[in-house]
Amino acid sequence: MFDLILRGGTVVNADGPARADVAIAAGKVAALMPPGEGAPARLEIRVDGLHLLPGLVDAHVHLREPGLTHKEDFASGSLAAAAGGVTTLLDMPTDEPWTAAAADLEAKIRSAQGRIHVDVGFQVALRRDLADVAALRRLDPVSFELFTADVPEPFLHATMDDVVQALRVMAPLDVLVGISPGDQSILAGETARGLDLPRDAAAFCRSRPPLAEAAGISRALLAASQTGARIHVRQTSSALGIRTWQRLRDIADASIETTPQCLLFATDAYDRFGASLKASPPLRDREDVANLREALRSGAIDIVATDHAPHSPAEKAAAYPAFADIPGGIPGVQTLLAAMLHLVDAGELRLQDVVRVCSVNPAARFGLAGRKGAIRPGHDADILVLDPGATTMVRHADQLSKAGYTPFDGLEISWRLRTVFLRGRAIFDGGGPVAAASGRVVTACAPFLSLPGR
Repeated sequence: MFDLILRGGTVVNADGPARADVAIAAGKVAALMPPGEGAPARLEIRVDGLHLLPGLVDAHVHLREPGLTHKEDFASGSLAAAAGGVTTLLDMPTDEPWTAAAADLEAKIRSAQGRIHVDVGFQVALRRDLADVAALRRLDPVSFELFTADVPEPFLHATMDDVVQALRVMAPLDVLVGISPGDQSILAGETARGLDLPRDAAAFCRSRPPLAEAAGISRALLAASQTGARIHVRQTSSALGIRTWQRLRDIADASIETTPQCLLFATDAYDRFGASLKASPPLRDREDVANLREALRSGAIDIVATDHAPHSPAEKAAAYPAFADIPGGIPGVQTLLAAMLHLVDAGELRLQDVVRVCSVNPAARFGLAGRKGAIRPGHDADILVLDPGATTMVRHADQLSKAGYTPFDGLEISWRLRTVFLRGRAIFDGGGPVAAASGRVVTACAPFLSLPGR
């Protein structure tokens, strides 16, 4: 006997929609059955006319714990994720202290237990001295993160030699290395030349130009090609960056992400939103946005992740000497689905494209294949019930992150998220959370798969 059957819905996987009844047992999808097929279950729920999507996997989230919990913590950030249909999130290591040693990761795992509302995988930082790598590897983090600009000195891999030496060590360990592309020399030069100029949003954009991103992407791909390391490129934001990626991507085992804000906002949004949209990389021109959307449609961009990085309202509202000094980062984990559905409404994507870039690809790339990212037998029954006959307005008032706002306030989509299931248990519905925190810490224990076309 099954525990639950969802009857009458349309299942949307990355290969397209199909009518099927979804049977669930022991927290897993047990079967996809023809509509109406008789089967015993302890509970049946009718989902006629509704779409069933696999829970989203947000591969780039800053939960701010430990050390920065006035901005966010495991409980608040994972609850926001559940409200937005993200059932697995992958937490970045840039907290206080940075997660760069086995003891740091073990402490994070202990602290998260019993407090997370969705499943969480942890990512760890690579120090330039590559300390504690072997001990970290034994804990199976979902990625090791390498930073090439704009970070504290112990974590700065500023040169090609730094990147190559790090990847040479990581390649035999059979892990995924996330690389945040940039060029510290360009950042330093632009900053020095701009000391006597206005220190506004335009100056911040000049200090981190598309050239720096493209240089970082090319360096990452060349280094991966030479070492055999498996890499994932973070946060592409520009036409030059994505063109560089398209020219070089076949030389290495690599994937790339962008963010909803890079797909929906251009630099003119700073005039309206100011500090609330300040993050790195900066917003780009409308031509860049158009190029990123085309790359997403064509499959050149593999993953959309939020870079959810909240700050307290007081921190964002304070006065700063320069735009660059404003704490960088915006909340996003609760609005990932809404932003992607906006692109569906606009005819830019199909529902199965959303599943591809927000569910199956991040699960496959970060070592969660076979467990996350699809509604298929054997996978965790992380399921979103989506109503195509109702609308949703994104509002500041509904945000559960400690940031208390969203740059997507006022965005209206022609869908409504009715229910969120985590391993077959309803955890959120239109009225709010319906279960206590039941998320688990997940580790990379499946192959880190190359993505289609690579």
